[in-house]
Amino acid sequence: MNLKEPFVITISREIGSGGHTVGQILAQKLNTRYCDKVLIQDLEKRFNLTKSGIEKLKGEKKNWLADFIQFITPVPSAKMLDVDPKFTQEFRIDVTTDDIYKAETEILQELAQEGSCIVAGRSGFFVYKDHPNHLNVFITAPLENRVQRVMKKQGLSEETARELIKDIDTKRENYIKRYTGTSRYDARNYDLVLNAAGHTEEQLAQIILDYIG
Repeated sequence: MNLKEPFVITISREIGSGGHTVGQILAQKLNTRYCDKVLIQDLEKRFNLTKSGIEKLKGEKKNWLADFIQFITPVPSAKMLDVDPKFTQEFRIDVTTDDIYKAETEILQELAQEGSCIVAGRSGFFVYKDHPNHLNVFITAPLENRVQRVMKKQGLSEETARELIKDIDTKRENYIKRYTGTSRYDARNYDLVLNAAGHTEEQLAQIILDYIG
């Protein structure tokens, strides 16, 4: 990868591995954009969904609620639904995982067209596979390390942290498998796979820089 030309670095990571912080540090060292919240904010704006609503929808193997309603009657418009607005933001029957993936892909491509950037997770490793100057990184960590980090950062009990990790891992894997035809854990999708155990986020960012160099 050539840092003198427009580039894209994708940081795919397991929750609790510290990958998000690694991406931020790397962006600072390379003096470039770190794209994470901007993508979520764009999706929220496009579909009038909350962040948790987007993650729940992405985690479904299919939009079962929409399929069921369409089976018994044509899908009603949002205005016709006599439900709490908060619910419609959390899960809209007229928005499918296909819609989310299409929009996410468009946003990622637009980010790369605007110049060099580091992208957190998503399906970036697949979306940018034909980008002429890209690097795909995956950051993992032992489960116990991840549990302890999630407990500390989110103030959760060990049991709740384990449940959260399992739920997010499953949802992300479902989403990636459906739209890329591969597993997010397949090392062949990445140029560099790092185990965060025994390393600080600063050290991991430096390893990535050394690899590029």
